Amino acid sequence: MPGIDECLLEAMKLPGARGAAVVDWTSGLALGTVGESPGGDHEATAAETAELARMAAEYRSFAPADGSDWSDGETPIEDLIVSNRDSYHVLQFVRTTFDSSVFLHLWLGRTEGNLALARIRLSEMARELVLG
Repeated sequence: MPGIDECLLEAMKLPGARGAAVVDWTSGLALGTVGESPGGDHEATAAETAELARMAAEYRSFAPADGSDWSDGETPIEDLIVSNRDSYHVLQFVRTTFDSSVFLHLWLGRTEGNLALARIRLSEMARELVLG
């Protein structure tokens, strides 16, 4: 079972990976980073992506149609994808036994990256990630 550093190094093996981070979305702090960061500041990026993650997780508009919500202690959101002209930002929520307040953030080049592959691999990494 990989820890944060191993998980981030694995994320950087994905085609088109520019940078990756494990972020606590309640505090906005990066628990680990690797590679480049949009704007050159990993901590600012962590805080900004945490804000996006909080908004998506807390609004009922994004909950599944079956009405499931936070009642099980986990966010109903699996991942978020933000795209721009040259890249994708994929935020994959990590389910944990405690408070599920962590996500993986992958910054992926649009031309050389494969969004479908990145989503599959990030989901696998999130399931295998050991925190602590």
